[in-house]
Amino acid sequence: MTLSSTLSERASKALLAAHGVPIAAERFVGSAVEAGDAADEIGYPVVAKLNGDAIAHKTERGLVKLRLGDRAAVEAAASELLAAARPDDGDVDVLVAPMVSGNRELIAGIVRDAQFGAMVMLGVGGILAEAVADVVFRPAPLDAATAHDMIDGLATQKLLGEFRGEAAVDRGQLVDLLVGLGRLAAERDDITSIDINPLIVDPSGHVIAVDGLVEIGEPSVRTATLRPRPTDEQFRALFEPRGVLVTGASTHPGKFGFVSLHNLLSNGYAGKVFGTNLKGENVLGVDTVADIESLPDGEIDLVFVCTPASTNPDLLRACAAKGVRAAFLTSAGYGEAGEAGIAAQRDLVALADELGILLAGPNGQGVVSTPVDMCVQIVAPYPPAGSIGVASQSGNFVSSFLNHSRATGVGISRAVSAGNAAAVGVADYLDFFADDDATTVGLAYLEGITDGRGLMDRLAGVAARKPLVIVKGGATEGGAAAAASHTGALAADDKVFDGACRAAGLTRADSIESAFEAAATFATQPLPAGPNVVVLTTVGGWGVVTADAITRDRDLVLMDLPDDLKAAIDAKLPARWSRNNPIDCAGGETRDTIPEIMELVATHPDVHSIVYLGLGIQSNQAQMMRQGRFYPDHGIGRIVEYHERQDTRFAEAAHELSVQTGKPILTSTELAVADPSNAGPVAVRATGRLCYPSGERAVVALGHMLRRVEYLRARSS
Repeated sequence: MTLSSTLSERASKALLAAHGVPIAAERFVGSAVEAGDAADEIGYPVVAKLNGDAIAHKTERGLVKLRLGDRAAVEAAASELLAAARPDDGDVDVLVAPMVSGNRELIAGIVRDAQFGAMVMLGVGGILAEAVADVVFRPAPLDAATAHDMIDGLATQKLLGEFRGEAAVDRGQLVDLLVGLGRLAAERDDITSIDINPLIVDPSGHVIAVDGLVEIGEPSVRTATLRPRPTDEQFRALFEPRGVLVTGASTHPGKFGFVSLHNLLSNGYAGKVFGTNLKGENVLGVDTVADIESLPDGEIDLVFVCTPASTNPDLLRACAAKGVRAAFLTSAGYGEAGEAGIAAQRDLVALADELGILLAGPNGQGVVSTPVDMCVQIVAPYPPAGSIGVASQSGNFVSSFLNHSRATGVGISRAVSAGNAAAVGVADYLDFFADDDATTVGLAYLEGITDGRGLMDRLAGVAARKPLVIVKGGATEGGAAAAASHTGALAADDKVFDGACRAAGLTRADSIESAFEAAATFATQPLPAGPNVVVLTTVGGWGVVTADAITRDRDLVLMDLPDDLKAAIDAKLPARWSRNNPIDCAGGETRDTIPEIMELVATHPDVHSIVYLGLGIQSNQAQMMRQGRFYPDHGIGRIVEYHERQDTRFAEAAHELSVQTGKPILTSTELAVADPSNAGPVAVRATGRLCYPSGERAVVALGHMLRRVEYLRARSS
């Protein structure tokens, strides 16, 4: 049990002031007369408090007197406070300080999280603190750029600007305060928490701490729980094996041993395939053997285990003797099955380490590796080839990501469910993906966390090399309880986790859909050079909603159209066009209008990104004509072909201009999901890019890309 104590207000403020926290001018006095003298010197009004080493919570005992306007009031208050002292308060005195006022209050401090260690905290204080819950965290220590990012991360930004006749908050001063707190937390590992509340913003915009408490406890010692990462050779055995052995191969199409072998054989894997079966049956054309000893030496790199947990120790020993370097276990009955299962899992990990085998799982669903056309898993689907590397604590979400890949055409390089992650965790797979030539972006689902700081240290190393998109279950109280029962690991406080992700350079998505779309965007679009976005739309309403989404994003800018760009567009559109951003063509398009305007916008030096809306409208009408009873007569056949050809041209133009200019051009239409056979979405998929279901979804993905750019710039500065 950790013992802790709270420093007195006097000692707390002295420590905070030494580390850059602005403290209101105050005096500590021992009598009513001295209190009056102090107030005369400070200037009225003042506040008086009873101070003592054993007094932590003054308000509850009535030991704070506010808005004292003259000497008589101060002396009376000081006398009352001194008379209220109790024997267990120890030595006491009276604190006299200016009555600082302002319309805005912030809170700041340090919390030492069980998972992520010391975190610097900043939030909105006062009566709104609990209702708004606008608070951000970053790991300590932190630099000025991170502190600026914290301030920008507060949702209530209007409180930080000019407010009710008061000046904007002095951000430089606030940055210094946050950096100082981070330094203090790093220097003093016995500090368990710091609470500066309120941190008042005075009318001039300066912040002043009028209260602050420091809690001291036993020095924290972090025990690392992440194991060393498997070797590249072991990972190659898992993802690019020369041969695969399926143990427990079955002739029953409902068994894992049948399904996994079927999936391996049905998707083009060219390596050697082996199977074991107690009866030595032929399964799907594979002549199985009854025991591993009958298999050849040196031809099998990966064993896919569909046999009961009780048989696995002997199985691993036999496989190691044949040169197997990686094992994926679908077997259940381990860490998720109580104390006996935990012990069996621990023993199995030790055995795999002894044998030099990468142990994936247990209780996992499988592994996919499109560079070698390998799908060895107990569930569908098999995705198109691409460059997104997937790792998940939940096998179901591997399937979800692969389903999104098939639906959008944006492909996968590797995919693996970590299962119980007994020996190899999500961070290990992502670390391998960061150096994998077949992978350009990592995509992961996380639930339980047992060593938050260690995890983030590992993932920060990944994010420094390649984009990394994370979606986390257990963000709410109910989800956290479900995650604990699912993985047996702990759920971190969501805002703390979010701050750790930001500091590590991770892209955190709020849903499986947006996570895949973010990863697909990183995989298929160039990064923007800056925040300026132009919306090009064939219909006004879509443009308005997309403009709203850009405006809500704290980093993207719905740029004002430069005069030279307006003049160039004037030559292509009728006078009724919007003459603003979004560029609403107002129904004035001719055959070449969309590609020509898109080129004008994309090649303008002030434009960094384009969101293109309205693709597929013509093909939607063409479909109705094609299905109607008048097709192909009355000229309908010819116009149908024209409409579909036009949408194909528009999609191809967006892709080609993006490649030519190195700028992201995100094409959006609800037809991507409402009618994937529409010529517009079909053409986008043919270019290898994502067709976004809405302008808002495209903006979310674009915002993630811009924040990646800002992270890389901060790292290089």
